[in-house]
Amino acid sequence: MSDTPTAGFRNAEWTMSGLPDGTQVSVQPLRTQDGAACNGFLYWRGEPDTAVCIMHPREFLATHYLIPAIVEAGFAAWTQTARSVGNDLRLEHERALLDVAAGQVKLREMGFKNVVLLGNSGGASLYSFYNQQALAKPDARLTHAPGGRAVDLAAADMPPPDAFAFVSPHPGQGIVLLNAIDGSVTDEADPLSVDAALDPFANQNGFQAPPESAAYAPDFQELYRAAQLGRVRRLDNTARALIDERMEARRRGKQSGDERDQRAGAWNQIMTIWRTDADLRNFDPSIDPSDRRYGSVWGANPQASNYGNVGFARLCSPEAWLSTWSGLSSNAEMAKTAGAVQQPALFIDYTGDTTSFPADMDAMFDQLATTDKVRQRVPGDHHGRPLADGAPAGRDAAGQILSDWLQDKFPLR
Repeated sequence: MSDTPTAGFRNAEWTMSGLPDGTQVSVQPLRTQDGAACNGFLYWRGEPDTAVCIMHPREFLATHYLIPAIVEAGFAAWTQTARSVGNDLRLEHERALLDVAAGQVKLREMGFKNVVLLGNSGGASLYSFYNQQALAKPDARLTHAPGGRAVDLAAADMPPPDAFAFVSPHPGQGIVLLNAIDGSVTDEADPLSVDAALDPFANQNGFQAPPESAAYAPDFQELYRAAQLGRVRRLDNTARALIDERMEARRRGKQSGDERDQRAGAWNQIMTIWRTDADLRNFDPSIDPSDRRYGSVWGANPQASNYGNVGFARLCSPEAWLSTWSGLSSNAEMAKTAGAVQQPALFIDYTGDTTSFPADMDAMFDQLATTDKVRQRVPGDHHGRPLADGAPAGRDAAGQILSDWLQDKFPLR
């Protein structure tokens, strides 16, 4: 690996502390089993034999806030991109597992004896899914993504990790969206369509404009959750119908040579999913109470975040919807994969998280099959930032907890 001194290396996450003196960085080009290109970034000093990996299926985490603490504690920090970084359009988690595998193979080739997967936010369900498939016999691994696309996990070298650390994990992107999707939408072609009886932002249903908090009655909550489930089910049906239409056109085109069918078989319609920031828990703090602030990770203006251009799953292929964003079809859910986590595990949740709530955290921790697990709760929001002006940053406490646990499990030479 190329050694690049980084004295004074700074970015938005490290402006206060920077990287420890003597930290070196190398960039590692990766090639997956199916030929995709990714990049890995290794941070270290000295000669560590344990690497701690941080990855997200759709975010660029080369400047993750826990990297300085990992390096300071005497370990190497590894982050890498997925092939779909910054792009939901074609993100299929089954294929992203090959991206994870490429990084794991590289670290073993580089001589690291121990590898710890640190699942932060959406990285938790990605890494837990990877572990489930890595521990399975090759012929027992998944062969297709939910949308029907083949993926050759059996042929991939998938080294399993030695331990896990989970920091502000969430149950999976599909479950997050199932809880946050606006159940009052009546027409997917009309972003402003609303069933007034299900509108989460209507006063008659319990909503109050900020800074007041909503107060949704239990009956409304039950109806709304059922409507959310119904909407996701309809979107699943739409996604499968679009895939079926394309594959049928492809079959016709191969048989007849008809140019229009060939074009229809190549065309992949993009699904636009509006109104995906309407989790009742973000506006009614009495539902599964915690230290969280009003609002979601997208902000405290529910009209802007729910109806605006930016949001979860806004644009995606039918295959990406089924694999990543459907709470009914996605395989990348902690409830489906955490039972394969037999390795030692650290679990850190922030008390003011607006993406994972106390009941979510309780369930995920319980789902981890390992008996060697410990949980710590730290004040902070989903990203470990202070809950109030002048309060300590939860990410600092998380970094210390992580460092102590790593040094206990993997003593420095």
